[in-house]
Formats: sequence, C-alpha cells, structure tokens
Amino acid sequence: MSMRYVSGAQLARLLGDVPRERPVYAALARAVRTLVLDGRLALRTRLPAERDLAAALGVSRTTVTAAYDRLREEGYIESRQGAGSWTALPPVRMSSAEPVHGGRYGMAHPVPDDPAFIDLGCATPGAPEIFGEAVAAAVEELPRYSGGPGYEPAGLAGLREVIAAGYEARGVPTRPDQIVVTTGAQHAFTLLTQTLVEPGDPVMVERPTYPHALGALRRRGARLVPVGVNEGWDLELVAGSMRQAAVRMAYTIADFHNPTGRLMSADDRAALVDAARRADAFVVADETFADLAHDPDAPRMPPVAAFDTGGRVATIGSASKLMWGGLRIGWIRTTGPLARRLVLAREPFDMASPVLDQLIVRELLLRIEDVRAERAATLLRNRDALAAALRERLPGWEFRLPDGGMSLWARLGAPVASVLAETAERLGVRIVAGPVFGVDGVLEDYVRLPYVLPPDTLRDAVERLALAYRDVQAAPAPRPLPAYV
Repeated sequence: MSMRYVSGAQLARLLGDVPRERPVYAALARAVRTLVLDGRLALRTRLPAERDLAAALGVSRTTVTAAYDRLREEGYIESRQGAGSWTALPPVRMSSAEPVHGGRYGMAHPVPDDPAFIDLGCATPGAPEIFGEAVAAAVEELPRYSGGPGYEPAGLAGLREVIAAGYEARGVPTRPDQIVVTTGAQHAFTLLTQTLVEPGDPVMVERPTYPHALGALRRRGARLVPVGVNEGWDLELVAGSMRQAAVRMAYTIADFHNPTGRLMSADDRAALVDAARRADAFVVADETFADLAHDPDAPRMPPVAAFDTGGRVATIGSASKLMWGGLRIGWIRTTGPLARRLVLAREPFDMASPVLDQLIVRELLLRIEDVRAERAATLLRNRDALAAALRERLPGWEFRLPDGGMSLWARLGAPVASVLAETAERLGVRIVAGPVFGVDGVLEDYVRLPYVLPPDTLRDAVERLALAYRDVQAAPAPRPLPAYV
C-alpha cells in the first residue's frame, strides 16, 4: 500500500503554536491525536523524523520522542525499524452498548411511521413558494414536446441554454453543448466517475465529504486519497497529496461544503486547479450548495471552473437543494468533447432525464433570484434557532456559523458520535455521525445537524439530543477488544 508523508514544517503548521500545557510532550501527543481523529492528518501518513519535527517546532528532540512514544502506546502511531512511523487508529473498541453504525444515512432508511419523529438525517427542504407557478408554466409548455419521443440524452436545449447563461453570468463563458443534463447530482457524479476513473485509480476526496460520492467511488474500485478540511483547505498539503498519490481525479465541494459549510477562497480555487494541472488530474467541483448563501446579495466566489484553462474542471450542479429534492435534475458543465463522451456513456444507465422535470427546473431557474431570496431568509432563521438551542442545552459542543449551506458541523466533547446517533434514534430524532462522512473511521467526535426544519422542530430536536448525550455520557466507558493468540 502506498503511503503519504508529511514534512516537519507541514506538521508544525498543522499543529500551530507549541502547546503551553505541561508536560509539553503530552500536549503535543494530544494535538497530533486530534489531527488524526478529525481527519486533517490522514491515516497511514508517514510522520517526520523526530529531529525534523523538533527543529520545526523549536522544542527538544526528547520532547518529540516522548510524544511519539505516547502516541504509539495509545495506538495512534505505528512504527517499524527502518521504515519510520505513520499514523494509525487504535484497535476496535467495544462497550456494553449495542453495535453502532454511525446513524442511518440515505433515503434507503425511511423514518419510523411516527409523526413525532424528527429526521435530521436529511438536508433537503421542501419546495419554494413559487413552485406551483413554475409547474403550471411547465405543464403549459409540455405539449410542445409530447409529440416527439421524449428522449433528449444531453437534456432539453432550452434548459441547457439557461444553465449555460447562468455560468456566463458568473464569469465562465459556456456554450449549451458544454452542458449535460442528468437525473440528479448523484447521477452526474456517477457518470463522471464511470467515464474518468478506472478501477484502482487514486482519487482525492475531502474528509469529511458527501457520503454518496464515496459510495460511487468505492463501487468503481477507486483508491481513495483523503485530505482533511475540517479547518479549511490547506492547499500545500492538498497539492502534496495529489502529487504523491498521482491522483487521477479530485472531488471537491468548494461552495458551502457538505458538511462543514466552509467556503473555499478564490486564491485556494486557483491553487487547486494549478495543483491538478501539475498532477495531470481532473477536478470535479460539486456546486450543489453554491446558490445557498444566507445573504443572497453578498459577493459570490468565482466558480472553480473560472480558473481552468485546460479543460480539467468538470462542474456538477443540482436542483435538489435550492429547489426541491423531488426534482431529480442535475447537470454537468465540462468541455464539448467530454460532454459528448458523457452523453454516450449514460445510455446503459438511462436514456434521458424526465421532460416535465426539466421544464419545471427551467422555469425555476428563470426565477432563481426569488428562490435564492426565499431560501436565504428561511435557512438563516433556522440556523440561528438551531445555534441558540445548542448553546443553551449543549454548551460543550463546538461549531461555527456558516454563511451558507444547510447544516452545522458540530464537534462533541468526546468521540461518541456513532453511539449518540443510535441513542438519539431511540429518543425520536435521527442524526448522522461524523464517520459516515469519512473514509476510514475517524470523525467520531462530529455530527451533522441540518437546519431545514422549522425553528420549533429544531428546538425540540436539540432537547432530545441533550437527553441522548446525557445518556451516552452516563454509559460505561468503552473497553479495548481483548486480543487472542
């Protein structure tokens, strides 16, 4: 198995200032452990030599040696003579609780038939107020198409023109033949994966990231190369990972990232595309949340594709988050030649997307400013209600208020997210634990909390979460899995 490495200077930058707590070695070990658990330091990353890290941090080599020893004892470092040390996770731990699975994620797990049950596992709102008006206009337009076969593999010309005009307005010149309409964003990503990635190809993914994207890559047989983004994008480390792993493709959610809500800066977008060029890799930029700024009048970041001069960036858009999840319409913006390949590649999966859905989405895109304004007002109100309830009932949880998107990414006081998700479900509220959004079992101290439901419902959900968290804290401490020889 290939292994990435991190230099002394890079690890020192991730760690920040030398901890003030004493003893320093214990605080240093705790800081490295945190980087592993929240995904910023990938598993099986070779650590710098003790001498190099000591020089970068300005501490003694003895301090770093003691910190590495502590991490080795705890199971967060493995070492072999002549091969150095690399990051790891401790052995599986068990407790008296039932087996946990990180919470049920996806529509394949319907909520219980109980009107009092609160589903915070789904980050999709209902349709906007003007939805009926758009449907009526689309139905009126439908007879123009009903006399033909109804199959448009690239999508209806009228919809592709409106989507292309939207990119043009954002500073990315786009022709309609560069747009492929798909049956949702997940279909778009799967289609790109099937076209660009061969089994065994390394693909860079953010950690955390959208779980269904991970599922599509695993089904394709891709080798996942995670990079941590809990604290934002470190483009030096991203570029290093792309180069070391020789990635074929990089998947990013640069706009109100799911689940962290972070927004990638323009400079970082440019650096990401440049890193892809140097690594000879494609970038798939998922813009599912790009239109969900809580201030619709705020200046927008340029699309990742705005920095692309070599046809390396393929952009995914979707109607599901901004408009309605029941509209299974997404799209891909790419080069003309790749668009034609994608149209041919979709035939074994589906011939074309539903005509009426495409007409409805076109009508809503023509009214997009109204939709964005309504979403912004509702989501901002809900976000603030959820944040206030968490601060009151769960003051130990940490989170930042995103400027867009639909979720808070909350850090718990302990790595108990999967157990909490199971306990909360029994108390009538569904949440999704951090490990669902990762590759290799980390992120156990995070949960995603969408704020698409009304404020009163969110406050009720937090009350139940507070009870569940109290129960988890009162449970017996986990014990190591016994070893048998």
